[in-house]
Amino acid sequence: MDISLTTENKVPGEAPSVTLTIRLIMQGKDVGSIIGKKGDTIKRFREESGARINISDGSSPERIVTITGSTENILKAFNMIGKKFEEDMKAAHVNSSVPVPPVTLRLIVPASQCGSLIGKGGSKIKEIREVTGASIQVAGDMLPNSTERAVTVSGTPDAISQCVYHICCVMLESPPKGATIPYKPRPASGTSTSGPVVFAGGQVNLTKLHQLALQQTPYITPGTTLPAALATQFGVQTASQPGNPSSQTHELTIPNELIGCIIGKGGCKINEIRQCSGATIKIAGMQEGSTDRQVTITGTPESISMAQFLINTRLREEVSGMGGLVL
Repeated sequence: MDISLTTENKVPGEAPSVTLTIRLIMQGKDVGSIIGKKGDTIKRFREESGARINISDGSSPERIVTITGSTENILKAFNMIGKKFEEDMKAAHVNSSVPVPPVTLRLIVPASQCGSLIGKGGSKIKEIREVTGASIQVAGDMLPNSTERAVTVSGTPDAISQCVYHICCVMLESPPKGATIPYKPRPASGTSTSGPVVFAGGQVNLTKLHQLALQQTPYITPGTTLPAALATQFGVQTASQPGNPSSQTHELTIPNELIGCIIGKGGCKINEIRQCSGATIKIAGMQEGSTDRQVTITGTPESISMAQFLINTRLREEVSGMGGLVL
């Protein structure tokens, strides 16, 4: 959720002067509903709400709907989309005894802002639920290959609009921290869908690199408690730092042949990863007789997760550029 702002107040009905860009995840059938025949529905939504509504291309089962405009424009667009989905569900249940389910939308929010949305002890999210009457859930895990989370909002169209308003107010007060890697839905089957690759275990060599990339070596979420045998298998060590229970350490083993792509010329790449993630990253020196280098990442679970993602991305790019790797 990207927000540029100039705000005076936060009273519903007296919208602050804010320009918002809000992204949602939608399935293909839902996108078809808001597009309508020959694009008539989305054209009407744009004209009546005053918001810019754009939809990502159709190469993925999931689509990203981007809504941009003033606070008033955004809330009108959400209300219109919510009412359209409500009409669709009522029509689908016209001859059914099953109750019509509430309208549900999935917003995309940078993970660094989710703590503010939840509030201390869940106080803020509880307040939003009580004030709006909508259900709101923040996903515990980040969306694949990104530093964003899904925030699911359910209820009546009016309740959803009010909920989105309050979410935006929280986002305005707490801008994203560090760089945000946006979520991009995976393409439909038949195109590349490789996820992050963690090179760990100590015995990785060039003969195995391509295979490891294709197998998508499991990505260990920071903060996860692993059985000792499993942690050893993946070469991942996690420990809280003394005096700071929120600080953790992860260790990765990376082949000497690939460490250069992580460091970069004059250390530019590793410095960029440190700056974007906020994590402390140390690369051990070369050990005589060893073909690997130890990389130690220290920081909060979120900063470690981002650092791992950026390192994985560099490794994947390097492997994909090695045309001579054939098993």
